[in-house]
Amino acid sequence: AWLLKVDPAGAGARELLAGGPREVTRCVRRSYRTSLMEPGQPVLLWVSGRDARIPAGVHAQGRITGVPQPADGADGADARQLEISVHLVPVDPPVLRAQLLADPLLSRIEVVRMPAGSNPSYLGREELARLRELLPTPGAD
Repeated sequence: AWLLKVDPAGAGARELLAGGPREVTRCVRRSYRTSLMEPGQPVLLWVSGRDARIPAGVHAQGRITGVPQPADGADGADARQLEISVHLVPVDPPVLRAQLLADPLLSRIEVVRMPAGSNPSYLGREELARLRELLPTPGAD
C-alpha cells in the first residue's frame, strides 16, 4: 500500500480529515515510486508531526484513482512535484503512531523509521495485512 503524509498544520489538513469519504489530490515527489503508482492500489493517509489535536498515525484509507500528474502551477523549477488522485475514507478512531510502535512488525515501517522521508512512503503486503487487523473499519477495497 502507498502511504501519503500530511502535516496537521498544513493548509487543508483539517478539512481533509473531516467528514466522510472523499476524492482528493495529494502531492507526491517524482521518483521511481511514483512510476509504480496505479489506479486501484491501496493508499493510507498518515498524519505526521506532534500535534496533540491531530496525533500522528493512519487517519484514512482508500484507493488510488488516477495516475501521478504534474502539480497545478508546477513549472520547470519544480518539475519533481506531482499530484495523485485518491479516494479516502476516514479511519475512526485512527491507528496512532504509538500503536504502531508497540507492534513488532509495524514498528519497522518506513514512515516510523524515517518520518522525514518524502511522499509517497509504502507498506509491504505483510505490514498492510497487520495494519488492517488494527483498523476499526473494513478496508476500503
